[in-house]
Amino acid sequence: MQRHHLTVSFRSLFATLLLLATWHYLPAQTPSNQPPVDPTRAIVYRIATNDIIRIGVFQEPDLDMIARVDVKGMVNLPLIGQIKVINYTIPEAEVAIETAYRDGRFLRNPQVTISVQEYTPREVSIQGQVRNPGRYPLPIEQTMSLLELVTRAQGFTDTAKGTAVTVTRVNADGTKEVFTVDVESLIKGRDRAKAKDSSLILLPGDIVYVPERII
Repeated sequence: MQRHHLTVSFRSLFATLLLLATWHYLPAQTPSNQPPVDPTRAIVYRIATNDIIRIGVFQEPDLDMIARVDVKGMVNLPLIGQIKVINYTIPEAEVAIETAYRDGRFLRNPQVTISVQEYTPREVSIQGQVRNPGRYPLPIEQTMSLLELVTRAQGFTDTAKGTAVTVTRVNADGTKEVFTVDVESLIKGRDRAKAKDSSLILLPGDIVYVPERII
């Protein structure tokens, strides 16, 4: 009788330990009151002309500095001189500087950190048949769609041809692209609205033009 009692106790203890171990490894639950992250709203920031960046080198205080990105997209660093950082993401620029210090045999294992101290203004312009044409700032490290820009410009005028809005873009290599977007269909939710039109994200320097409808 005593042996049976001990066997039952051992089984109960084993079951309890197994339950605790299982509970410990259960995945954490996301609080229901947390809004979901929208990855389409985030944009990877790329260093631009006139940005002021802080460059730090681990355990090398003499190499720490604050520099402005010049019109050629370069910064002038101790020992290695000028190095291109324009259009690089922060991690890409860090790797480029680390590589330069390593390849120049100035540092064996450089660890570089970069932060943007001051962002250069990033703007787009919209002209033509909108109620408030002009230049509009782009949000830092966030996206702005063409539809959002039209909304900021207080919408189309009564004579606007919203089915043929153009976006002119000059790329870093000097080439020019022109996109024609049916914004009116996007606004009204028409079936003919194209997915690529709704996903078009504006970039600094884009020029948007809303033509006049021929009556």
